Amino acid sequence: MVRGPRAELAEKMAGEIALSDAPGETVRKWRTDFEVSQTGLADALDVSPSVVSDYESGRRDNPGIGVVRRVVSALLDIDERRGGEHIRQHARVLSAGFDSDVVHDLGEYAANVPLAQFYDAIGATELVGGDADTVAGHTVINSIAAITRLSSDEFYQLYGQSTNRALVFTDVTRGESPLVALRVVTPTPNAVVLHGLESDALWDHAVDLARIDGFSLAVADAEMDEMLAGLRELR
Repeated sequence: MVRGPRAELAEKMAGEIALSDAPGETVRKWRTDFEVSQTGLADALDVSPSVVSDYESGRRDNPGIGVVRRVVSALLDIDERRGGEHIRQHARVLSAGFDSDVVHDLGEYAANVPLAQFYDAIGATELVGGDADTVAGHTVINSIAAITRLSSDEFYQLYGQSTNRALVFTDVTRGESPLVALRVVTPTPNAVVLHGLESDALWDHAVDLARIDGFSLAVADAEMDEMLAGLRELR
């Protein structure tokens, strides 16, 4: 029997919470990933917001499997009532063959989106223009996980359906590693965004490599949740 995206995501969430050294913090991570307030989760569980707060802060004993199951189900139910975007996001990442700790999000657009609009949606600043001025999709990648765990063939799969897209690398300190890694991948994406740093912290040769390979290079330092919310608006 083939399991659907909800069942696969529920198993992942429950496993992470149950095996975590700090399950309350992991509950908070998933709640905020799903953009659910403590009050919203409490209402779905029919408990007071202070109960959710106590679990997340560690003031209550670690939640048992019954509580974990209820929390996971409540978050998934809330997401489905809102349209199921987070469940679909997880399914897109899985269908591309990646774990969610490597690829945070992967999306395709119904039509080409001007790069200026894309950058505005995620609060990015372009440092150098590329050969193309539109993108038709994006992939948000944990740069450390991608570089240390992916083969060159798997790295190429980050493009999804087309290289006409933006690759957004998170957990970046200077940008050297992802930009060097891109040099072995042909063709290059239309745009590369280095998330989590400002332009004055950028690797000295980053702009030169972008010019050589013909892609637009930008930096962004918005919160991850804010950036992912902006990307959802482009779909």
